[in-house]
Amino acid sequence: MTDRAGSGRAGTAPTSTDPPRRNRVYAGSVSAVVDLDAAIGFVVARGDAVERARLSRLRTGAPAPVELIERAEFGQTPDGGWPATLDGPIGSVDATCFRLAELDDLGALGRPAARHALDWLATRQSADGGWEEDSALAEVAPDWARPGDPEAGFYLTANAGFWLTVAGLDARSAGPLDHRVGGAYAGVVQAAAQAVVERLGPDGSWPSFLPAGWLSAAVLHRQAMYDESARIQAVLAERIPELSPADAAWLAATLRRVGVGEEQWLLVSARRRLAETQRSDGGWDSDDGHQFDVHTTLRAVRACLTPSTVPD
Repeated sequence: MTDRAGSGRAGTAPTSTDPPRRNRVYAGSVSAVVDLDAAIGFVVARGDAVERARLSRLRTGAPAPVELIERAEFGQTPDGGWPATLDGPIGSVDATCFRLAELDDLGALGRPAARHALDWLATRQSADGGWEEDSALAEVAPDWARPGDPEAGFYLTANAGFWLTVAGLDARSAGPLDHRVGGAYAGVVQAAAQAVVERLGPDGSWPSFLPAGWLSAAVLHRQAMYDESARIQAVLAERIPELSPADAAWLAATLRRVGVGEEQWLLVSARRRLAETQRSDGGWDSDDGHQFDVHTTLRAVRACLTPSTVPD
């Protein structure tokens, strides 16, 4: 389970002419090098216009053209979510979180489409603080989003809680800027964090899919539940050697997004894993087919850029 819940894109463009850059990652006595120049060149050569705009903003903070943002926003249901299948009538929590990740790279979480989606996510929260997909999606939902499955529900809770956490201050849907964690969605995020904590094991283990771990750790970190987040991160650290490139990129990008320091051991280890698995063409393999390789590579770029160059 990795990049899924979205639509792959393909395209071509000239190779980047920017000067080479390297991101050196040191872990113990072993050094590893992520070739950021090659990764950037891969996205420029293989990505479509939206993906190249995402890359540009990640690198420079340059605003994305409105027409490209609108392309990324396309297909939203009237309720505010994005469907799991093309032209589907029902919004999906999983697909909406995937689309919010794209819009985040484009700097578009404060636009009406994202605000509408975040409001929709907030209204989908159940009384126990969690989320699950609409039962009408049972026939098309993947394992990690299957309605009624507690493991899927935990993953969706961590994922929705994460995006409401990082996007709340941008969205300002309640009006004036709210400086609480999660902004206008502070109460929703607090309930999500509590729902996560109640199901954690004493050792930091969680009853769900692997990505739910780093999403939960990020939510709890922003809630200042540092001990609980650290226990999850300790479990994740043991899994680093076996992570796929897509999962290593997702883990590192997620924790960087909520302000976990790049010198933190888990992030150092994740970037070393990315260095070990980077292909000769500069990209990384997606677990969902090569049509998602650009998306995985964009996540790796976000994970490996220095803090001064990563937009908030």
